[in-house]
Amino acid sequence: MSKILDLNKSVHDLAEEFPEFTQVMVSLGFTDIAKPAALNTVGRVMTVPRGCSIKGISLDDAVKAFEAAGFTVEGAGASQDAPATEAAPKADATINQQADTPLGTKVEGLDEAGRAKLLESYIARLSSGESLEDVRADFVANFSDVDAGEIARAEQGLIEGGAKIDDVQRLCDVHSALFHGTTREEKIANAEEAVMGSLTQGAGDLNTRFLTNLPGHPMHVFSLENQAISEQIARTRAALGTPDAMDELRTLSQLGVHYAKKGDLLYPVLKVRHGYSGPSDVMWGVDDEIRAELRALLGAKEQDAAWLERAEKVLTRADEMVYKEANILLPLCAQNFSGDEWLQMYADLKGYDLCLIDDAGTWGAGEEYCQQRAAAAEKGTDNQDQADAAGAVQLPTGRLTPAQLDAMLNTIPLEITFVDDTDINRYWNDDGEKKLFKRPSSALDREVWSCHPPKIQEMVRHVIATLKSGEQDSVDIWMEKEGEPVLVRYMAVRDREGSYVGTMEVVQRMGFARDHFKA
Repeated sequence: MSKILDLNKSVHDLAEEFPEFTQVMVSLGFTDIAKPAALNTVGRVMTVPRGCSIKGISLDDAVKAFEAAGFTVEGAGASQDAPATEAAPKADATINQQADTPLGTKVEGLDEAGRAKLLESYIARLSSGESLEDVRADFVANFSDVDAGEIARAEQGLIEGGAKIDDVQRLCDVHSALFHGTTREEKIANAEEAVMGSLTQGAGDLNTRFLTNLPGHPMHVFSLENQAISEQIARTRAALGTPDAMDELRTLSQLGVHYAKKGDLLYPVLKVRHGYSGPSDVMWGVDDEIRAELRALLGAKEQDAAWLERAEKVLTRADEMVYKEANILLPLCAQNFSGDEWLQMYADLKGYDLCLIDDAGTWGAGEEYCQQRAAAAEKGTDNQDQADAAGAVQLPTGRLTPAQLDAMLNTIPLEITFVDDTDINRYWNDDGEKKLFKRPSSALDREVWSCHPPKIQEMVRHVIATLKSGEQDSVDIWMEKEGEPVLVRYMAVRDREGSYVGTMEVVQRMGFARDHFKA
């Protein structure tokens, strides 16, 4: 019986349908397909033709390999010799024309779908080892007059299609540089003109401007801090090569507070609730790289020529992130976030320090929301205090009312988080004090992975998998935060029969122990 391989189906579905399909894919160079994590994520949105395009593998060669393995291949792109439809030539021609023309040549007559295909070809070229400078020349020629909103949508599609995040980040940096003029005013004007055309049309444009000027509103806070970061970048750049350079760079490193807010409050919500994975997967990674490079520069022993070159480069990346945030990220949030999400974020922001600004004002509606939430919590406590024993949480060794249990957990001098056996954030204690690791309320009932930047997610997955499997019962991670040693311990939580029910993360400041033994 013939085995029909439909190329319209996802790689994940084909691998489930035909075990030998995986072997052929690995032989073609798709080694990640053998990894369950990759197959169950990227594999669900990746097709064979799309994968071949991204990796620069001939689709004809792939078809021949499948036919040699006994498959009958059908579906989109089954043979490049097949008659083309009217819609197909435009998309395919973008890559063919690109290969036959000198670097920096503009491809004419493309619609948004065609330009997205062209952008995909740039990613494939980067992945195959072509130099960024060569790709940059074509990017500038074809995208310098394309609005930022369209490029953001194209980047989103690339990520969903399985493109390498690092390559998308590199093009993202080129993209932001396109909006730069000679003066700072020209840069801002170019960026605003480019993005407002499509990303925030009509009411969206007005909404962005209104919210960024509403005192105390989260958009206003992010906008003010972003502007302050821009000004500090300018001061730091002016100080390079002078005795003040390290002090200015140290001040600039406070942008980590602002980046942490984006990572906790903006990126995950855009990805999980609104389907925009681009900012989470691309900008979040760039934020982390900027912070890491600033730390490395501050820890250097001397400010030689190489140090100055690195400092200039990271200042440029930070400056470009300012434009991405002001003209892509924040408008995207204004367009998508609901009123309830902004109110919840306003309450969460109270747990964070301001970054490089002294005051951002007070949002009346936000304050009213916080008061109502506090009153509801207090009412719940009062009602619970009046409840009889039947309303208590019954445990094998006693019983507690929810109010007593909450108070007891908040008295423990630890930051405690519980993730259930399906990897969902279910609980953390909160005594009202500022935490080393902020936990916004929007993260509750959300997969734990989405609360971590891309480069950390794989480590978290590995730790939890280790605890689930029983290979280890706990994993310790030591670090320094705010000048104090900190122990983060991940512990498997098992019931009395030994079955895994979740993971508990416990964060403990260890400065008290250090100080005790020093005395």
